[in-house]
This record gives sequence, C-alpha cells and structure tokens, in this order.
Amino acid sequence: MVDIIVDGKKVKAKQGSSVIQACEQAGVEVPRFCYHDKLKVAGNCRMCLVEVEGCNKPIASCATPVAEGMVVKTNTKEIKESREGVMEFLLMNHPLDCPVCDQAGECDLQDQAMKYGRGSSRFDEDKRAVQEKNMGPLIKTHMTRCIHCTRCVRFATDVAGVEELGAFGRGEDMEVATYVGKAVTSELSGNMIDICPVGALTSKPYAFKARNWELDKTETIDVSDAVGSNIRVDSRGMEVMRILPRLNESINEEWISDKTRFMYDGLKNQRIDRPYIRKGTKLKPATWAEAFSTIVEKTKRLKGENVGAIIGDMVDSESIMVLKDIMKHFGSPNMDSLPEKVKFDVSNRASYLFNTTIEDIEKSDLCLLIGVDPRHEATMVNARIRKRFNEGGYRVFSVGGERDLSYKSEYLGDDISVLKDLASGTNPLSSVFSKAKKPMMIVGYGALSREDSDAVLGICNQVIEKYKFVDGKWNGFNILHTNASAVGALDLRFVPGRDGLNADEIIEKTAKKKLKFLYLLGADNMDVEGLKGKSFIVYQGHHGDRAANIADVVLPGAAFTEKSATYVNLEGRAQRTKISVAPPGQAQEDWKILMQLASELNVELKYNNLTELREVMASKADSFNNIDQVVPAEWKGVGKKKKVLNNKISDIGINYYMSNVICRASKTMIACMDKVEQGVDA
Repeated sequence: MVDIIVDGKKVKAKQGSSVIQACEQAGVEVPRFCYHDKLKVAGNCRMCLVEVEGCNKPIASCATPVAEGMVVKTNTKEIKESREGVMEFLLMNHPLDCPVCDQAGECDLQDQAMKYGRGSSRFDEDKRAVQEKNMGPLIKTHMTRCIHCTRCVRFATDVAGVEELGAFGRGEDMEVATYVGKAVTSELSGNMIDICPVGALTSKPYAFKARNWELDKTETIDVSDAVGSNIRVDSRGMEVMRILPRLNESINEEWISDKTRFMYDGLKNQRIDRPYIRKGTKLKPATWAEAFSTIVEKTKRLKGENVGAIIGDMVDSESIMVLKDIMKHFGSPNMDSLPEKVKFDVSNRASYLFNTTIEDIEKSDLCLLIGVDPRHEATMVNARIRKRFNEGGYRVFSVGGERDLSYKSEYLGDDISVLKDLASGTNPLSSVFSKAKKPMMIVGYGALSREDSDAVLGICNQVIEKYKFVDGKWNGFNILHTNASAVGALDLRFVPGRDGLNADEIIEKTAKKKLKFLYLLGADNMDVEGLKGKSFIVYQGHHGDRAANIADVVLPGAAFTEKSATYVNLEGRAQRTKISVAPPGQAQEDWKILMQLASELNVELKYNNLTELREVMASKADSFNNIDQVVPAEWKGVGKKKKVLNNKISDIGINYYMSNVICRASKTMIACMDKVEQGVDA
C-alpha cells in the first residue's frame, strides 16, 4: 500500500493501482470514456486528465500508477479547461441526433458533455460521416457517433476471446469494424452495447422500442442456464422490453451471455394463456375446474407404479416441492429432473455441486475439463476461466469433445485411458498435475449421461486423490449443470425413489403404455414426440412447445419474469426471481397451480401459502435457509470402482441458441441460429 493525497484527502492505495482507481477510492469522480475497470488500459480519450505535483502538464490518470507521496489535484482551473478542450474535440464530428438515439438518457457522452463541456463549439467545418457496419442480428451500429475509445475492441479481444473487431485508419479516418466484414460471432457480444459510452453500438432488437425513463426496472436472475446470472428486466406494461446485466462479482461480474440478454422476445410468442383439454385429436379451451376434474377423474384408481413425473430445465424449487408431495400422495417413486440418464447420489451434496464456486476459479492454477463445453453450456463460467487464463501461468486440459473455448486448451483426446493414465501417474503430464497447488476439475453431462457414469466418476476420484484436487478448504471438483432447476431438484430429492424410474425410463414405459399417467412440469427439452396417445399426459408450462403438443391436459404456467420463485445455481447458491410483468391471460405461478391440484386430489400438504412452503423447503435443505449465499458441502468422494463400458467420452453438444423453450420461441435467437448455420455474413 502507498499513501497519496487526492484533493487534500489522504488515501491508502494498492501498490500498482492507477491514479483513477485511487481517486475512486477517495470518493472523487474523474470522467472517463476509454477506461473500464474490467478491460486493459488504452489511454485513448484523455478525459481523465488530472494534475500531479512535480509534473509540468496534466497526466492521464487511467494510465499512471500511484507512487508514495503523490499529490493529485482533480479540480483545478487548468484541469477544467483541459477537459473542456477534450470534450470539444470529441464532439467535433459527433452528430447532433440525441432525440433519435437509443442511447439518449443513458449515454456517458451526453452526461459528461453536460457536466464537463463548454456549452458551445468553435468548429464550423463539415462533420465527417462513417458508413454503418453490419455486425449481425444483435448489434445495431451508428459508427458516425464512435469516439474511438476502443472499449468494444478490447472487450472482444480480452474478455470474449474473439478477435474479430479492430480499428482501421488513423486520426479522423479511423474506423472500428469487424476485420472481414462479418457478423460478430461471440456469445458475449451484447456486452459491447453496455460498455459503449456513446450510441455507436446499440441493441438491434430493442432499437426504437422504448426510452429508459419509460421502463419499470426489476432486479432478478436469469434461468437460461444453471449459472444464475444477475439481471435487470426492463418492462413496459405487460411486455418485457429488454434484459440487462446486474453487477454481481461472485457470479457474472457485469456481463451476461447473448442468450440471457436477447431471448426475451420469446416470452411473448407461442404462450399458453389458458387451460386446454384434448377432445378427439385437438386441444380445446377449458376452464380451470374442467382441467382439474379431468385430471382427478383419470387418476382415481391409479397405483403409484403407474404414475410418473418429469420436470424441465426452468422449473422453480417451490413447484418442485409441491409436485414431489403430490407424487408422494400417489405413492410413486417415478420422478426425475435430469436428462440423458444423468444421476447423482443426493446424500452426497458435494457430488453434484460446482464446489470451487465461480468466483474462486480465479484462485485455481490448473483446469481439467471432462466431457464438457463450458463456452456454450455455461458461458459465464467459461468467461471466468478465460479471465484466469489471461492472468498467465494457467493451463487448461480437455478430455472429450474438441472445442474452441475462446482460450488455449490442450486437448488430450476422447478416450477414458487418458484419465486412467493420470490416475496411475503414467501420463506424460502427471508431473504438471503434481505441481499444481489448486487444481480444479469440471465434469459435464457428456461424462455423466453414460450408463457407466459411476465408473467414470470413480476414475475421476482417483485423479482427485492423487493430485489433491480436494485439499483442506480447497475443493476443486465441479459438476457443470446445464439446467437452472437441476440443483434445486437434487437438494429437494426430486429423484427416482427406490425401484423408481428415471426420466428416460419413464418416457420408455409411457411409450409402451406401461405408465398410465405422466405429469410433465415444464419438460420441453426431452424427446416426447412418440408419447402422444400412449397414456394420459398433463403438461404444465408457459409455451406451446414439444410437450404441449402431445398432452391431454395443458395447464398455463408463468415464465421466470412473471413469478417470485427460488432457483439454486450450480454452486448451490439459492436466489430468487421477482415479478416483472403479469402472466398472460389465465396463466398462474406454477406452485399455485400445483397447490390447487393438490387440493382437488385431497393431498395433505404441510403448507397453505408461499411463506409456509418456503419454510418447509428450508427444513429439507439448508441452501433455502441462506438466500444469495453458497452453502459448502462436505467432501465424501465420488463414483465407484466399476468396469468402464465405453472408452469414448464426448460433451453433449448443446444447441446454444435453441437450448430452451423461450429461445425456440424467440425470433432473435432464430436469426442467430440462421447466422450460425449459414456461416456467412449476417
């Protein structure tokens, strides 16, 4: 630490930090355009000029490290005139189009021109114009507004790891564009809209739709994957207008994935807004009473062995709890929440968590990926791994599918023998693993969806023990879930009971008419096409997707923006959504529907309202007692010593832009998918 003085106030600043960071620490505002605390320093804009005693001219505070005894002044007459001069140059060619600019009202240039500008311009020359660039279906460009801060270029290169943007030309002729005139392909590209300090990059789907001051803002969480990114939903009336990131250094920092940001238009398409009952070959509108009485009638004399339930990828924990109690009433052990034969030992919580936590990825010194594609399965986890990789001294090894992860990874092959050799110490890289102090292992559904997943995890456990992936307080074993509902369901034990069927077996038995009643709660991602007419199927969800098409009764649920609900992310951190807009038509929050159904079925519940329901959940799992906190799990090892049935490992090959029911109803996500499939200019 060093002692410096900022505007007469003594401040202790970290050695190596910049003057602008010390000023922030002292509570002194220093204007900036090119500086961003998550990006490398460029020193382009010169808006952050300050005076330092001993220097004969103002210095750029973002590019100057602090030194012991430094005396900084940020509010002198000379600094004021310097900032006015910089602002005058920045506005020299800037178009006067604030009334039609989507950034107006939340534009850094607009705000700082008001606070630090002269109020008039001395330039009478013609303003330059720059041709717009086509960056794809997500980013709308107005490059005449660009002030050459290069934030977008540095973000694409440093954070996203996609070197597709650059600056061409010099001086007034400089332009920012993609290198070969193609669309930006990064799954983090939307963040460039947020960090652009002017209106040069704006959201194409949101363009000319609304103004910042018209919108109601709700702080909530994302459920498009298992990360639980913190977001802000901006709505107007009954419609979600846009989704923005919310700062949470422990999870997503200040970034979100493009899927999280742009899938929102799917929330208004293909919605189920009232109950339906199948009559003949078609679904007909019905009342709630008719829908419930039909279900009660069909389940009157059924035994538990003839009943099954599957939950989908975006189901909240409250609904899972109520559905589990309904299944208990039937005496059925046939319930599951995980796809592709994935199973876990729910008595060993550490066996299904991302134990290292997302934030502590930055503390690790080696990473081993097994049957996983973090870039598309959990984008914000991948961004954190890349951040650690950029710090240096970090090696990433991959076993399974070979993918471009946006950072250098050393592909070891797709054969289980790689792990066996590591476990025995005969692999050439064994010495590298032995030197690691805080190694981490990330296992994906590609390894867990095998029949012999216990055997694969058993070999992983040998690797963990040999190289101390788990040592004292450090737990480097991690499962990368793809579903927002997965960990909450496991915490609540929504898994096959004794002699119960898993999801694949439930579907198989239903197709053979051996299961008489199937309840699908938001289960849209499984192959259910062959189940139509095979048994009585109830679908509860918010979109008319795959499962709704084969159901006999359809119950309209609420999407994540339309309910107050709990989700547990892959770290084991329980978080809650908040209601941004009301559900459409007669749709209701899922737990309410299930409690009404339980009442019709004469199920005895230990709760009568949401508060009591959450109290029961908290008694079942400690994670629900500690909202917004990670509850660590005791390490008990994973897997079993069994024979491996198949030597090949691969990841699940997720379709990023079509991974959930909201995405599949989103025109924006469909446009992105078309861009990927065509492989040409968007």
